[in-house]
Amino acid sequence: MSAVPDYFGAAAASRAFIEGTLTPTALMTALLDRIARIDPVINAFIRLDADTAIAAAAHATQEIAAGRKRGPLHGIPVGIKDIIDVAGLPTTCHSKILVDNIAKADAAVVARLRAAGAIPFGKLSTHEFAIGGPSLDLPFPPARNPWNPACHPGGSSSGSGAGLAAGLFPLALGTDTGGSVRNPASACGIIGLKPTYGMVSRRGVFPLAFSLDHVGPMARTAEDAALLLDVIAGHDAADAGSAATSVSGFGRALGRGFKGLRIGFVRHFHETDMPADPEVAAALEEAARILTTEGARVDSVTLPSLGEFSAVNRVILGAEAWSIHAPWLRERPEDYGALARERLMMGAFLSAGDYVGAQRRRTQMIAAVDAVLAEYDFLLCASSMDPATRIDQAEKTERYYARQARTPFNVTGHPAVAMMAGLSRDGMPLSLQFVGKFFDDAGVLGAAAAWERAAGWAAHHPNLPA
Repeated sequence: MSAVPDYFGAAAASRAFIEGTLTPTALMTALLDRIARIDPVINAFIRLDADTAIAAAAHATQEIAAGRKRGPLHGIPVGIKDIIDVAGLPTTCHSKILVDNIAKADAAVVARLRAAGAIPFGKLSTHEFAIGGPSLDLPFPPARNPWNPACHPGGSSSGSGAGLAAGLFPLALGTDTGGSVRNPASACGIIGLKPTYGMVSRRGVFPLAFSLDHVGPMARTAEDAALLLDVIAGHDAADAGSAATSVSGFGRALGRGFKGLRIGFVRHFHETDMPADPEVAAALEEAARILTTEGARVDSVTLPSLGEFSAVNRVILGAEAWSIHAPWLRERPEDYGALARERLMMGAFLSAGDYVGAQRRRTQMIAAVDAVLAEYDFLLCASSMDPATRIDQAEKTERYYARQARTPFNVTGHPAVAMMAGLSRDGMPLSLQFVGKFFDDAGVLGAAAAWERAAGWAAHHPNLPA
């Protein structure tokens, strides 16, 4: 058996299993060794289930050797954000409120992973109830950015993004209500896809806002993200928001490229609505230039303003989150961290009229995005307007989280992928988004794969201990 290279991806590992040059046991052992060296600095894990993971890897090794490979993810480790249930492990939501909450059953997405032979092997750091921020007043330390551990990794799927960027696992699950898959993807320089709303079941995932919540794949390459989405996507009658669709084969457009595509560039998001850091703006313009060189037609397009999208998202999220947390906030407010408590309390002051008005405007916004996508194959836009800031600078971190263009596509439900667009002078990832038509998640991942080939940023990793 050959040594396991750092940052070995899921697709590469799956091929190596078939070729007999690697086993799931060898991969898991190498990753656990890397976690032991690196995670004390990164804090990606809340709970590492190492003994169970080694046993599952040994079983997968035997099955594959006997010719019983279940699919591309058989024997592949997957990190699980700690608002997603894994039977027998705590689902704490990074909060004192649920610190002793042991999941009785797997979430639907975890059950799908197990059926495919994948190995859920630990619970990953998040922000408290997926709405707080990097906080020091919680039962577990916040995750840190592998590119610079003095900086935050984005959130709320913070452990997922940090662990992927640090090479601690090849795949992870995150959730996205206002951008929480794509924020850590942007801050950590990895791939984060918010699928079409309803594409992936949320059963067994602690909710933040019912009509905005998504579960999405996180990886270091578009190919790996497509493999993960192939497993977790599908209709679930037990999830009221699940789409009645049988879309599959999410890797089918990975080799397509940009030639002949029409791409609408939403420049006003980062130029006038929320002026971006000059390095981010320059990276976006360079992306448009590369896309044109690759054969795409790139035109400026107009959507509703970021301010409007943000206001609609804030009202819907605030109202729906308050409906979930109101009993605990009344009975034990002191058990919340200060940041999550402040954000959740906002919902107490919203009226039914506020909520209905936001939902009415939401319908108009969906139509506006659909109208532009009727003329274009994809949208290009900013994700984060700034590189990640220091984790100990609360005001700058709060500003970073607000300065983004991700919430529009939680409001509308369109598939959106965030990924690396460059590196800042300080060596921190810069980012962009591709957005597609409803249920064209395969096309969005195809655009991501084409960008990887054209720009080459996927080959860049943090400078971590060997």
